[in-house]
Amino acid sequence: MSAHGPMPRSAWLFPALAVLLFLIVTATGYGFTVSVGGFVFAVVLLVILFGTVFAAVHHSEVIAERIGEPYGTLLLTLAVTIIEVALITTIMLGDKPAPELARDTVFAVVMIVCNGLVGLCVLIGGLRYREQGFQVSGANVYLSVLFVLATMTLIMPNYTLTTPGPVFSALQLGFVDLVTIVLYGVFLYTQMVLHRDYFVHESEGGEGGAGHLSANMLVLSIVLLLISLGAVVLLAKKFSVVVDAVAVMIGAPPAFAGLVVALLILMPEGVSAIAAARKNDLQKSINLALGSSLATIGLTIPAVGIATYALDQPLVLGLNPQNTALLFLTFLLSMLTFGTGRTNVLFGLVHMVVFAVYVFMVFVP
Repeated sequence: MSAHGPMPRSAWLFPALAVLLFLIVTATGYGFTVSVGGFVFAVVLLVILFGTVFAAVHHSEVIAERIGEPYGTLLLTLAVTIIEVALITTIMLGDKPAPELARDTVFAVVMIVCNGLVGLCVLIGGLRYREQGFQVSGANVYLSVLFVLATMTLIMPNYTLTTPGPVFSALQLGFVDLVTIVLYGVFLYTQMVLHRDYFVHESEGGEGGAGHLSANMLVLSIVLLLISLGAVVLLAKKFSVVVDAVAVMIGAPPAFAGLVVALLILMPEGVSAIAAARKNDLQKSINLALGSSLATIGLTIPAVGIATYALDQPLVLGLNPQNTALLFLTFLLSMLTFGTGRTNVLFGLVHMVVFAVYVFMVFVP
């Protein structure tokens, strides 16, 4: 999507429909049931919810073109993360507690982004342009912070002694939340102030689209972005009920809910990353992909940790050995892919194979 040209109808229609649906459901007190009517409601809900998420991302991109890189991709990432936190917290603290959902969703985001999305972007770019370039210094910053945060939050809980099992004690969780927020904050300062040039490839020239967006359009996009995010948060509860019902119907494993949430929140951002790769702007694809992984861990884990602590709910974070092996494989592969500043088709294909293994193991562990 672009800031140029008239605003597409879907950019304001879906947020309006989302707010209208929430008002109708609240006024009527409708509760989802497994029936023909429930199936129709689920389809309508998912269509409106997906449309509203895409609308939120569109308005983020409109604003992003005004403020330039890397602020634009950062804004897009933060918008998606707000949606993610709302969905995870609502489902975790719903009628059917899901203490593993935050872990499953964060791990799913890392696998989808670092293998599925990165692999697809590199593969598409390689097929069209043979090789694509990017800033190695920026990729290294992303990966160094991502590896540390992922290890602290998804692996360390399995090896702590204060509490048994894949959980942190309250004090440990508070410390990890604090360190995570501090480290992510320093990363943002590095990205936006200290080394902004690390995240803008030479071919982009570091320029945004400031001269092409009117002030009225900017204000309208900001308002509609806030409405879109609010509507997704309001509909998150109903979405959680539908996900639980579908999981029971198809006999899906517990990790299925985390995969669905991750796919929902990453789909519009993924479309933006793929479009950038098709335009030979792999740097933007990397900013979106790796930035979303960092934001997921750096913001979601502390937010969910605070919510579960305040409500005295359990929070399971440690991965099982199988997923731990996949995470380390992703780390190693990412270092090789982003180590030279040039990518090709083979790198993309290898990432997609690892992603296929992850999806298969969700259903056949």
